[in-house]
Amino acid sequence: MPEISPYVTKTEVQLMMAGLDYRKTNGSRDTAPKGQLPWIVDAAQAIADSTFIRVHIERKYDVDLDFGLTGRERAQAWAIERMIENQLGWVSTYFRFLEPANFERGPARAFDQAPGHLRDELRQGLREAVAANIRAVGVGRHLREEVAWLGGLSLRALDELLEDKAYLMRDAYPVGVDATAFAMLAAIMTPFFDSPLRRQAERYPRLVAYVGRMMERFYPAHPWGLRQAA
Repeated sequence: MPEISPYVTKTEVQLMMAGLDYRKTNGSRDTAPKGQLPWIVDAAQAIADSTFIRVHIERKYDVDLDFGLTGRERAQAWAIERMIENQLGWVSTYFRFLEPANFERGPARAFDQAPGHLRDELRQGLREAVAANIRAVGVGRHLREEVAWLGGLSLRALDELLEDKAYLMRDAYPVGVDATAFAMLAAIMTPFFDSPLRRQAERYPRLVAYVGRMMERFYPAHPWGLRQAA
């Protein structure tokens, strides 16, 4: 993946959509204003959370990432984004953090540079904290098969909404919600992690092609297509 977090990818794509120059650095949840990534610093002002970052760049730089959309379409785009982040995102997190093999391959590696005697404790603390959040939003209270089924409903909805268009809301160009959808779908489809959610996503040729199209547009140097074909 271009980035570990789909929310960081979302923000980076929206910065590119806005045509703004930026410098990317490694971030830490410990120093983040809201304890999560991404966050930006613009003229000494810290702005946290991908949604509020978008609001900031649109207001300050007079950018409309939903340019050309009607009021109704903007409402639909917001509803789609909430489905992705408030439902599908938690399902994706479930399979990345609570599946032991995926956790060991990915999130656990964040502590590889920590002192040896602290690594296991830090990894366990992260897994327990994420599990508590997943349970708090309701997803973690279901059986594994039920979680996969719920995620599948959102994937099917996205496929139906995309139809045969190049992008979610417009055939000609992507808008703000495409950054959100692309980032989350790519995080699900990456061959680095295995899950029933990934296997469901790969059964939608239109979604697979959509992610490839967005990857080529915003990360042309990233070898996504080669990995997907491998």
